[in-house]
Amino acid sequence: MEFRSHAANDANENLLVEAKDSLIHAASTPDPDIFSKSFNEIELRFDRSDEIFWCYMNQKSRPSYTYELGEEIQQVQDWIHSNYAMDGAQRLDPLRYFVCGSRTPGIYNLGGDLKHFADCIRRRDLGALKKYARTCVHMQYENSTGFGAPIITMALVQGDALGGGFEHALAFDILVAEKSARLGLPEILFNLFPGMGAYSFLRQRLGRKDTERFILEGKLFTATELYDMGVVDILAEDGMGEAAIIEYTKENRRRYHAERAVYRARKIASPVSLEELLEITDTWAETALYLEEADVRKMERLATAQDRRIQRSLRAV
Repeated sequence: MEFRSHAANDANENLLVEAKDSLIHAASTPDPDIFSKSFNEIELRFDRSDEIFWCYMNQKSRPSYTYELGEEIQQVQDWIHSNYAMDGAQRLDPLRYFVCGSRTPGIYNLGGDLKHFADCIRRRDLGALKKYARTCVHMQYENSTGFGAPIITMALVQGDALGGGFEHALAFDILVAEKSARLGLPEILFNLFPGMGAYSFLRQRLGRKDTERFILEGKLFTATELYDMGVVDILAEDGMGEAAIIEYTKENRRRYHAERAVYRARKIASPVSLEELLEITDTWAETALYLEEADVRKMERLATAQDRRIQRSLRAV
C-alpha cells in the first residue's frame, strides 16, 4: 500500500518512486461516488449545506493505525483530490472543510500497532518497520496538504489521542478537541520517540525547544491544557465537538479564502516536506531496533491494556 502525494514537488516525486520498492502499490481510479462504497474501518458523511466532509474512523478492534484503515482513508484522499483539486469551485456540491473524527467512544486513536512493532523488533525486521512507518507518513503528508484540494482540514478529537493518534491530529490545519480528551506522546515510556510526524507538526505550533521537551517528557495533557499552550485551536464542551465545528464554519464563512491562505502561508513559512517526514520515520524504525527486551515487554503490556479498555468500552455500548 502506498500513500501518494498529489501536490509533491520534483524532489518528493523522486522519493515516491524510490519508496515503491518498500510499499505495496495500490493505485486505482477513485470512485465516482465514494459514498456508495462499503467500508470496514471508516464512516463518511457529506453535509452539502455546510460544505463539510466528515470522515470518522470506525474500527471494530483496537483503534490504531492498520493497513486496512490506511487503505480506506487513501480512497477518501484520492476521491477528494480527483473531484476537487482542479475544478472544485465549479462543482454543484462545493467542499470547503474536511473533518476527521472517531466513532470509538472515548478514543480518537491510540496510535501505532504496538504488537506489530514488538514482533518486528524481536525479528530484527527493519524493512517491515520502515514499510509500516512510511505508509503512515504518506497518509500524514496528504492530511497536512489537504489532498491537493483548496480546503481547510480539521481533526475532531472526542477522546484520547495518544502517540500516533495525536500525531495524526496534529497534521490538520485546525485541531478541535472536547474538554475531556487527553492527548500526548507516551513513546518515551518504552525508550522510543514518536516518529510519524509529531516533531514536524508540533514544531509548527510550539517551536523546537518546547517540542523536544514535550516529546522527551512523555506526559499526557488535557485538551484544556493544550488549548492554553496553543496546540489545540478550538476547545469544545463534551459532546459538542461537531456543533462547535459547524458554528465555527458558519461564523467564518466570509473570511474562508483568507483563512485558508493563512494556513497555506504557515506551511510556506514552516514547511513540512515528505522528504523530512520520511527521513525522520526511518530514524524511528532504526531506533526501534535498539530497544531492549524490557522495553518491548512494556510496549506489549500497553497494547494489552488498550485491548482490555476497548473490550470494556464495547460491552458498555
